[in-house]
Amino acid sequence: MPLTEESQTQTKKSKKRGLSAEEKRTRMMEIFFETKDVFQLKDLEKIAPKEKGITSMSVKEVLQSLVDDGMVDTDRIGTSNYFWAFPSKALHARRRKLQELQNQFSEYCQKKKTLEDGIANSKIGRQDTAERAALIKELAALRQRKDQLKAEIDKYKECDPDVVEETRQANKIAKEAANRWTDNIFAVKSWAKRKFGFEDSKIDKTFGIPEDFDYID
Repeated sequence: MPLTEESQTQTKKSKKRGLSAEEKRTRMMEIFFETKDVFQLKDLEKIAPKEKGITSMSVKEVLQSLVDDGMVDTDRIGTSNYFWAFPSKALHARRRKLQELQNQFSEYCQKKKTLEDGIANSKIGRQDTAERAALIKELAALRQRKDQLKAEIDKYKECDPDVVEETRQANKIAKEAANRWTDNIFAVKSWAKRKFGFEDSKIDKTFGIPEDFDYID
């Protein structure tokens, strides 16, 4: 898919200064959203450097991080792994992650307040104690964690408007993509039967195809 002039400019700038981990993740998701297709790793290693400025060496790592976060789906068909991502799934994953981070943030804020109150009370009519020193140390750690969580929350608040816009069509897109690949699998099975005289059950067992494999209604 051709890049817009703005995307080409951003890609050139990124090549000069290098992409951050989050920029690589965002651009990798753009490949899935813009094409609405299913890919193998080798396909993405060719597309990502050319269209999104992501080095081929980092494609696998970026892709795995998105799979781990539930942003990209993956499945093994035969001997190959396939990857895909639809806008609705990505939006829901972002919302779940945002809610999780907000809950953690609230918990740490409450604990931070409790510790601050404890430190304030410990100062009344007392000298420095080991307990107070321990509280101060824990408070510093909580402040650091609070900053990290705030940064995470800010990151997931930025939901791509295009993602939200395409949510209504996501189910239809997912169904069409799944059925397109179902067509391909049935075509390969038909060819194998003609070429080698294999039975359906033998083909399914060899390539790990479920017995109830069929089109999505």
